[in-house]
Amino acid sequence: MPSRKSSPAARQLAEQSRESRYDRRLGEILAHATEVFYNKGYEGASMRDLSRVSGMSLAGLYYYFESKEKLLYLIQKHTFSTITDQLQARLRQVSDPEQRVRVFIHNHLEYFLANLKAMKVLSHEDEALAGPLGTDIAGMKRDYYRLILGLVEDLKREQGKAFNGEISTRVAVLSLFGMMNWIYTWHNPKRDPGPEEVSEQMADVFLRGLMGSGTSAPARAKAASTATASHPKTGRFGDSEGGEAGKPGSVGSAARRRQRSAASNI
Repeated sequence: MPSRKSSPAARQLAEQSRESRYDRRLGEILAHATEVFYNKGYEGASMRDLSRVSGMSLAGLYYYFESKEKLLYLIQKHTFSTITDQLQARLRQVSDPEQRVRVFIHNHLEYFLANLKAMKVLSHEDEALAGPLGTDIAGMKRDYYRLILGLVEDLKREQGKAFNGEISTRVAVLSLFGMMNWIYTWHNPKRDPGPEEVSEQMADVFLRGLMGSGTSAPARAKAASTATASHPKTGRFGDSEGGEAGKPGSVGSAARRRQRSAASNI
């Protein structure tokens, strides 16, 4: 008997089924990889560790990923893609500039609190990716940063003189990321509120600084004078040209590393 050829619709359905199984298995492996990187760190983890945790053979893992670096890349790409897609859908429903900033903060924190292990991996392994993979993730981060920068600029134009013009929007946005990205270090579900309330409170802190009068100029001058008197060589904490704070591993340099990490993990 002549063989019966499958119809185009049947072939398309079979292909979609294979893709669905592949995507599902890929998602499971990424979840296991996140767990391994969370517990051992990127440098300390190996493909054999992932093989044991996932129950897959090494050959099976290499079918999906050619390297440990590709795994970390896909974890980061999935994170930024998911956050951004959810955000864009929510922003399409809101037109008020202040509410759009609040939507951004809520979207960010909601995902962070629901995926704390992935966020820790994202924050701690920020500089592990190099070459084209690192460049791709860096581009996604820049787009995300520019998105919230644009939202704050829109708010600035809408508020006019009510907006605190003494505050740089760049400084404001990077400070916001510093607040949001380190939430995994202190948030305790047993004593701290959930994402809805946390995001409202954090948005209030951020927006009141932008739209409030802030500290008066005389008060700032007095604070600067006090700091200079306490640290006559520099006037700033942790920036001494020849002191201990400038050495690697010191409190000052460690703080700067944390600040750079917080700023880049967006």
